[in-house]
Amino acid sequence: MTEYDPKINGERGYAEWIASERAKLLQDRCPAAKRVVVIGNCELYQGDCLEVMKALEPVDAILTDPPYGIGAGTGIGKVTKEGSDFRGKQQWDNDAPNLSWFDLEIPAIFWGGNYFELPPSKGYFIWDKIQPEKFSLAMCEMAWTNIDTPAKIWRWKSQSINSGAPKFHPTQKPIKLMEWCLGFLPDAHTILDPFAGSGTTGVACVKLGRRFIGIELDPDYFQIACDRIRKAYDQPDMFVEQPEPKPVQDSLWGQGE
Repeated sequence: MTEYDPKINGERGYAEWIASERAKLLQDRCPAAKRVVVIGNCELYQGDCLEVMKALEPVDAILTDPPYGIGAGTGIGKVTKEGSDFRGKQQWDNDAPNLSWFDLEIPAIFWGGNYFELPPSKGYFIWDKIQPEKFSLAMCEMAWTNIDTPAKIWRWKSQSINSGAPKFHPTQKPIKLMEWCLGFLPDAHTILDPFAGSGTTGVACVKLGRRFIGIELDPDYFQIACDRIRKAYDQPDMFVEQPEPKPVQDSLWGQGE
């Protein structure tokens, strides 16, 4: 532990210092992670989610958009901070992860769930992209859920995915879609996204005052997720009540440390 010194840390502020110290603690507890970043009420881990999850505390729900294993990255290019150029990232969707490793006893929403072997569900979520029949890509996307609800449809034109904001990931979901999903998880305080990509689930959690844990293997997307979540905190939703911070002694060091 390093001492907080206003002369040294004053420019960053006490909150940033606390976040950096907590990130060091989490890194020690999770050696499988190549990087750990704490931003507000969000924890981000760069690494293999199956290894990182072994060191994590229990979460309340999973909301994620894993690779489907259908080669969706073929022909799309390089990731940049400006977005919309993904060359060099063509291999990310070649293999689908094994979702049997995940705890399906807690509420879970897996976009692209129709590509995986998952238990039967009556509560599929559908994103209707409002496209004509001749649309060359999928006119809708499906999410598997284990939530006790009838199937639901969310309608949003794919061209307006983020209301004109840059697109950082080939299959990036609209922030509003993830916010809509969180509405079906009203009692879930801590949300896990083990395939965080460019951080859209984390941004939605920030906007709705949820705690977020995100894991991303690719270092470029990991950095973009950190940048987007940090920006979301810089531009908070004034209509959303933000959670009260936990006491530093409990949340940062834990008992007996």
